[in-house]
Amino acid sequence: MRHFIAALCASILAAPAFAATPVDGALGFQPAATRIAERVHFFHDDYVMWIITAITIFVSILLVWVMVRYNSKANPVSRKFSHNSLIEVIWTVVPALILVAIAGLSFPNLYYQDVVPNLEKIQTESAALLADGKSAEYERYTKNNFPDAAALGFVNVKAQGNQWNWTYSYPDIVDADGFPLEFVSNGIHKGTSADPTDTDMRPRNLAVDYPMVIPVGRYIRYYTAAADVIHSWTVPAFGVKTDAVPGRLNEGWFLVDEPGVYYGQCSELCGVDHAYMPIEVRVVSQAQFDAWAEMMMAGDYDAAAASVRTMAALEPSTQLAANN
Repeated sequence: MRHFIAALCASILAAPAFAATPVDGALGFQPAATRIAERVHFFHDDYVMWIITAITIFVSILLVWVMVRYNSKANPVSRKFSHNSLIEVIWTVVPALILVAIAGLSFPNLYYQDVVPNLEKIQTESAALLADGKSAEYERYTKNNFPDAAALGFVNVKAQGNQWNWTYSYPDIVDADGFPLEFVSNGIHKGTSADPTDTDMRPRNLAVDYPMVIPVGRYIRYYTAAADVIHSWTVPAFGVKTDAVPGRLNEGWFLVDEPGVYYGQCSELCGVDHAYMPIEVRVVSQAQFDAWAEMMMAGDYDAAAASVRTMAALEPSTQLAANN
């Protein structure tokens, strides 16, 4: 009965959802679900790709010209000189300028990804821009910073890598004794039968029993560490990849503005079951997140997992990303 009630609540609270999964034969990145990923995609697809294409075309033309113009038949007597100062200056300076052009855009992106935002500063600066009537500057500022989400504060989650699963802790969600919400997330396909059950219909080597759940439109600050060897918490649609190192606590952030289910995998060769250490993140409404957290704190893990699973299965848009 409790599973039915959980599913019913999820149906009422359900919103259009999206699933980001790798697809056989697909090219390029998974659709971006965060501003971090959008900036990465722009940098790669609309900036560096053009530079790489121009270099490839130029070098190909140069190779063909040299092979045709200076082969043994067309040029039986080769010229005898050791170097050309102008050409040597060009092939030193031009690549350096290309690297400067790439670095000029990559460094801001790296800073944006790596440095956890100052939420108070975001609220202050956005309010100042509005107060000064600088609407254009405000639009540009809020494209990368989100004052409404900043006013709500961070949702903190710790992802600890184990051989071979993840332990998720929510330090801000505690019980009466002060213990935080914590659970282990295991991949569900290793060792399962080949029967066409509900389990087998979920993305193989990506789905888990108890996923990480976060509210939509909130700043998520995640911490990651490891209990044994180096792991890496990676979700391609978020544009995040952070090593989980024993004895070290790394951190990162992201904000997802579209409800749905997003998959990733450990991206370090952490052992024999490296391929069976998936990451599943369910992004739900704040109300559904609160209901999920309440069920998890009560120890009803299966009902909590069923509630967020129902949300992600309601809409056709939860099918594979390549089908959208």
